[in-house]
Parts: sequence; C-alpha cells; structure tokens
Amino acid sequence: MRPEIIKSNAPAPLANYSEAYRVGHLVFTAGQVANDYVTGIPDEARVDPRFPYYGSEIKRQTRYIMENMKRTLAAAGSTLANVVKAQVFMMDMRDFADFDEVWTGYFGDAPPPRTTVGTTGLLGSGPKQRIEIELIAHTDDVDHEVIISGNPRPIANYSEAACVGNLVFTAGQLANDFDSGVPAEARVNPSFPYYGSDIKLQTRFILESYERTLAAADSALGNVVKAQVFLRNLADFNEFDEVWKEYFGDYVPPRTTIATTDLLGSGPDQLVEIDLTAHTNGTAKRVINSANPRPLEHYSEAVVVDGLAFAAGQVASDFTTGVAPEARRNGAFPYYGSDIKLQTSYILDNLTRTFEGAGSSLHQSFKAQVFLTDLTQFSGFDEVWRAKFGDRLPARTTVGTTGLLVKDTLVEVDLIAAVDD
Repeated sequence: MRPEIIKSNAPAPLANYSEAYRVGHLVFTAGQVANDYVTGIPDEARVDPRFPYYGSEIKRQTRYIMENMKRTLAAAGSTLANVVKAQVFMMDMRDFADFDEVWTGYFGDAPPPRTTVGTTGLLGSGPKQRIEIELIAHTDDVDHEVIISGNPRPIANYSEAACVGNLVFTAGQLANDFDSGVPAEARVNPSFPYYGSDIKLQTRFILESYERTLAAADSALGNVVKAQVFLRNLADFNEFDEVWKEYFGDYVPPRTTIATTDLLGSGPDQLVEIDLTAHTNGTAKRVINSANPRPLEHYSEAVVVDGLAFAAGQVASDFTTGVAPEARRNGAFPYYGSDIKLQTSYILDNLTRTFEGAGSSLHQSFKAQVFLTDLTQFSGFDEVWRAKFGDRLPARTTVGTTGLLVKDTLVEVDLIAAVDD
C-alpha cells in the first residue's frame, strides 16, 4: 500500500512537511494553523485591531483552519463528514467554548471523536497562533460507524469512537462523569488523604471506560495498536505505568507519553488523558521488535495491522545512560555540533530500524507528530528532518510540550508508516 501525497490550493507551509496523505481508504492530514505563510495570520483569521471588541480570535482562526481542511479533504476524495478522528492543540483552554461552538457548526449532530489538550507553543506566528487541528478521515467510497457505549456522555461536541474498516479511532478519555466532575471512584477520599493514589485511580477509571468503548466497537484493550498519553505532571508517570501494565499484561501497545499544560474536564483535577487506536476482533496485528534500545517503561516498539505500522514515540535515549552519547555534544567541545540535530538524527535512525523490522522504510512513513520542549529549536530539527526524508515528507503536526520522560531530551517523534503486507 503506497501512500499518496495530497496537495490542495490551501496555503503551502514554510516548514518541511506535506499537507496530507491518502493511504488506502484513509486520509491523514498535517496539523493546520490559521496562517497564510506570507503575511502570517491573515486578516480573515484575526480580529480587526481597529475594532478590538468585535469578533473572536479563536473563532476566526478555527473557521480559517476548517475551511482549509475542507479543501485538503476534497483533494483527497473526502469531506468533513468522513472525519473519524481529530486532535486539537490549544494555547489557552479558556478559548475552548468558543472553539467548540464553531466546531459544532461544521460537524452538526455527528462530530468526530476528538482529543483536545493544551500546548506550550505552536508554529506559524508564535504566540498569536491560538490553535492547531489535525484530522483523520476516510474517502467517499467507504463508510464509518459511530460507536456509543454506556460510558458518561461528554459535555463537549465529539463522539466516543468511530470504526472504519478494521480500525477503531477513539476520542481521548478523562476520568470524568461529566456531571459531578472527577467521580468519587477516580479520586482519593478526602477523609483518608494518605490512602490511595489519584493518578492510579484516574488511570483505572479511564481504562475501564475504554474497555466498554472498545467492546461496543467489537474490539478490546488487547487490540490497541497505538496509545498517546497526556500527563499534567510527569512525576505521576511511574504510578500511571504500574496501572497500565495491570491492564495490558504481556502485550503493551506502542505508546507516546508527553506532558501537557492543560486538560479539559475538571481543569487542574484532571491528571491524565488517554487516546487509543485499536483494531477490531476480525483482524490481527504483528508486534515489531528491532535491535533498537529497549525502553524502561511498558510499551512495544511498533505494531503492524492492515498494512499500517504504528510506532511508539521515540526520544534520543539508550535507556541506560539517558540521552545516548552519540545524541549529545561532546562536553570537551561545547561549541561544536547541535543537541537538537544530534537527537533528531538519532531518533530517525532508530525509526529507520523500526520500520525496516516491520517490512517498511522511513520513506514509507506518512504521518508524524513532533513534540518539542523548546520551539526555538525547531529550525535545527527541521533541517535534519528534510535531510532524512528528502522530497517525500510526511504530513506533520509540531507542537510544544512542557516535558518528556527522559532527562535532557528535547524532542519526541511519533510516526505511522505504510507496509506492503
């Protein structure tokens, strides 16, 4: 299955990535911001400074992005009605209600599954960019099924999950009943504050909710092919990972874990959001292990299902010394080399081995998410990216993060590639 690059008449980005890819019946877009890459944020996506109290920046930016997304999807033989997954990165969660109002206008009664998290920064025009959106859709020649289980219904406008072909795309889930907030069973009893763990209770609540979601989609936790975990505080990670192992046992899916500035639900009381992609019970997966360093925590390197290879997020670590020696500058020569370039090169070399182990290659990868601890490092990262990928650049979303799991790592890369099974 060969990925096909999609180009529309939407503004072409300055950075080195493609607008979207069509892979079989699926369409994967790059993250889009409200920018024309000539003047910055265009007039139609910002409030007129002469009339500062008329209009809404977040509403205008959201509309601008969605109009461009319509063009992107049309070029791929798809529409907004075919979207089965959205991820939204916001600079300020106080913008959410206005964003969600515009979102509802585009999707009506059938909004797609969605994950919405905070970020430290977006590319484009820096702090003026309020929001970035990425979408996964299917082409017009197939249909999808909206999945509804007995779980609490969210307040915001999104669906619990969607199934297309053999894949199940879920909304990010929080430990929330959307009535009382974080429910009693997901928080430590305030009368007994030293008994139990909030992060463990929230993680269990989410994974038990996911069992119901996936069962309604003819799937199960054992079928998960990719997980993304957004933590408010990375110090919670170890206890989170203990619970994760309880639910997944000997098979643990590829996973990307990053820190986020904010989550929806009940604000600071929400400690973690989990986002899963799974296959249905009618198909099977293949777990990939290469010669790359083995991680300390509980996840697999990659999984192949239905001609797609989902890799775990990778950082520049050998999981023995921390940042691998070949991924950091020689301390005796501090002005030679670049940490971000060395780390990016190390990660992409490891991902090359991962995809070769899957029967694919780095150049068959078509969708990337990149999390940077400092967006001022982006230019050096992007230079290495272009050198590794050449003219066949994946669709990419690049956002800031408050932290990564290994000390002194600067970037985490998450890739999906096509496999000729």
